Amino acid sequence: MWKAADALSQAQERIEELESRWSTTDENSEIYAVNHSDGHSITVSEDTAAVVSFALEMAEKTRGALEPTIYPVLTAWGFTTENHRVPEQEEINRLFTTVDYQNVSIDGNAIQLETGMMLDLGAVGKGYASDEIATLLREEGVTSALLNLGGNIMMIGSRFDGSDWHLGLQSPFENNTLGILTVSDSAVVTSGNYENFFTAEDGTTYGHIIDPATGYPVNNGLASVTIVAEDGTIAKKK
Repeated sequence: MWKAADALSQAQERIEELESRWSTTDENSEIYAVNHSDGHSITVSEDTAAVVSFALEMAEKTRGALEPTIYPVLTAWGFTTENHRVPEQEEINRLFTTVDYQNVSIDGNAIQLETGMMLDLGAVGKGYASDEIATLLREEGVTSALLNLGGNIMMIGSRFDGSDWHLGLQSPFENNTLGILTVSDSAVVTSGNYENFFTAEDGTTYGHIIDPATGYPVNNGLASVTIVAEDGTIAKKK
């Protein structure tokens, strides 16, 4: 019991360490330093270099559908500040001149952005952290655990009795359960616009998932998507 408690304490410290490095608003974070470097190269930790490299790799594989430099556009809509608004097309066009993952330079632990560009690891950070915590707990001898990092679920093994974990999937339209997912030793990530959105004066509802092709919130008819994968980082990116 004491060993399990110690492992959880280590996990908490690791999560706080990663969060302190990747925050876009904490002036002491590595990502904040990169985003406000005015075009200069910034040396970061192994963790930050690894997760940025992964984000760029996934951006390449998805042909920019995952865009880790979309942060200025996301901020213009108010999803990072809670000051929601519908930006003018001219503003979106101007901000798009700073959005392009191909203009992110990474050499070892050194990251360099063009002036005005900003990174946001929100699409990969939780998944990376969940994988890190799962590895840490396994190394400490934990064989059965369920971790919840803000909707990113990571399962180590199965339940204590050997049966699958039962995860309730929230309905995006009502405050109830859409269904039950039975799974073990996997990562489960659910994403949708139903939790972070606002309604404009004209009655149009806008969600927080921005389409990098348009600069507007996606409108593809999908209310919620759940991914099951072997690890959290990959699940978060699919």
